Amino acid sequence: MKQKNDAELLALATELAGRAAAAILKIREEGFAVERKSDASPVTAADRAAEELIVAGLREEVPDIPVVAEEEVEAGRVTEAAPSFWLVDPLDGTREFAAGRDEFAVNVGLVRDGRPYLGAVALPATGEIYLGIVGTGAWRQDPAGKRQPIYVRTPPETGLDVMASRHYADDPRLAAFLKGRKIASVTNIGSAMKFCRLAEGKADLYPRLGRTMEWDTAAPQAVLEAAGGHVLTLEGTALGYGKPGWENPPFICTGK
Repeated sequence: MKQKNDAELLALATELAGRAAAAILKIREEGFAVERKSDASPVTAADRAAEELIVAGLREEVPDIPVVAEEEVEAGRVTEAAPSFWLVDPLDGTREFAAGRDEFAVNVGLVRDGRPYLGAVALPATGEIYLGIVGTGAWRQDPAGKRQPIYVRTPPETGLDVMASRHYADDPRLAAFLKGRKIASVTNIGSAMKFCRLAEGKADLYPRLGRTMEWDTAAPQAVLEAAGGHVLTLEGTALGYGKPGWENPPFICTGK
């Protein structure tokens, strides 16, 4: 099989994220049960169906690139990190999905040499897909398939528009982090949507001080960095990938 170039890999990630988004919406329309995983986080038929679709597509089209996917890891399938590997979160924001909110996403990201390189983030409820290749550019694709380039912005003089996790809205660490900064607004929402808002220049800062896993962040980090943004640990180092256990430390996302 001919090796795919970066544009073809991004097209594949985008197509599979979009197909998974449609599958998720179909299951939401039909109704679903919510189960609990070993860490007490929720899981639904939509998570499993979306992951099966994405993983099968990636392994068929690019069998030489390993796939690490959230539900497979939960089920005990161990895939080692490699110089290049996919990270898949088939339904990022399952809690929001289960609660009937629209703040959920599909994340398909490619890591190269320990750094997010390209990714697609589908927002099923709006029909949008955010995609990008670091060093090349980032785009927002509307429900009709039309793409527009997106860029991070310089913070306005009125202050920072901050994105924050819905489930850490009352976290005292967030208040402490924001203290002394000029803040125009704080918006609490779930999922990778927060990265997308920074990438398209609608927000300026997203501090993530609670727990995340690599599949939560690889695709949206690639989109944000492709749009000119930054994702750093609290110590100011790059947020890397292929860590033991796949767990991220706290990190900060910024635009310009």
